[in-house]
Amino acid sequence: MKSGFISLMAFSLLCAACGSNTQQTDPTPKPVPGTDGDKYVAMDQRTGDTAIVYFTRDLTANGLIKAYEQVNGNITGKVGVKLHTGEPNGPNIIPNAWVKALMQQHLKDASIVETNTYYKGDRYTTDQHRKTLQVNGWTFAPVDIMDEEDTLTLPVVGGKWFSRMSMGSHIANYNSLVVLTHFKGHTQGGFGGSNKNIGIGCADGRIGKAWIHTTPGQPNQWDIAEEEFMERMTESTKAVVDHFGKQICYVNVMRNMSVSCDCEGVDAAPVVTPNVGILSSTDILAVDQACIDIVYAMTEEEHHDLVERIESRHGLRQLSYMKELGMGHDVYVLIDLDNGGKRITAAEAAKDLKPFVKEK
Repeated sequence: MKSGFISLMAFSLLCAACGSNTQQTDPTPKPVPGTDGDKYVAMDQRTGDTAIVYFTRDLTANGLIKAYEQVNGNITGKVGVKLHTGEPNGPNIIPNAWVKALMQQHLKDASIVETNTYYKGDRYTTDQHRKTLQVNGWTFAPVDIMDEEDTLTLPVVGGKWFSRMSMGSHIANYNSLVVLTHFKGHTQGGFGGSNKNIGIGCADGRIGKAWIHTTPGQPNQWDIAEEEFMERMTESTKAVVDHFGKQICYVNVMRNMSVSCDCEGVDAAPVVTPNVGILSSTDILAVDQACIDIVYAMTEEEHHDLVERIESRHGLRQLSYMKELGMGHDVYVLIDLDNGGKRITAAEAAKDLKPFVKEK
């Protein structure tokens, strides 16, 4: 599993593994991004094998535990729990009490894993990041900031933008990864699901995230956007998914779904989309696709803001590119854990949602 590592120092001398790192000298043409990231593809228009996604409306610690228990069969050895721990006092992150309950019951020896941010703020340096972790109550388990010491690269098999991706070096210390994701909108990605959680969240804060976000030699830190950004982020995710093989699972929490990422903290746009529930799968494409399908199955009033954010950023390219890269399946069955394992549709999961009310 770890034989593909190259130290950062050796890699940086070569400067040849990443397309974005060699754009100015590499004579090969720049890749062409895909299209149609602003176009939703309904289930009946998709083809391929079928994955399984589990669903519960129980937005509590018990619901999180129930969702995780459906997909944890291959989670063994030293375990990392990748979640977005949030900016100081961020109002929309997964409640730390839920995560604490999950880890105490099933993941007692696991560590929460994070990386430092690419933008300057309260998680830019390791010292700042650790202070923010204290503010947000992530004190009940070890938190490993994976890039606090060094970086390494993982191979990107089949990528067109990258052949390797720079990650926090501590990722090599884990046998399994639990991807625990707050599903919501995202300023660059349109939406943030499991793909964003690990594609951006495992890339280190200085090199990997720069490769994904920024064209070298120009002043705009966030110039890479739309389909190209989705593809770069997804290739980073593929490196992580391939590294862990079968020892990875995904849990998406559809709660407090602002159009803003948790990176925006207290400045996030107000939530207007109804809370839904928790989904889990061993298939990253299926779990993100199911969340998107539920959003699109909502009423116009319920999903207007979130759909506008997704389509205006061409965020649906995340899904089609995961499929092109062979990372999972966009055809799935949705298993209702609240009703004896009944198979339901996304429309049934989105039925009779209650208007969002901010928790006191």
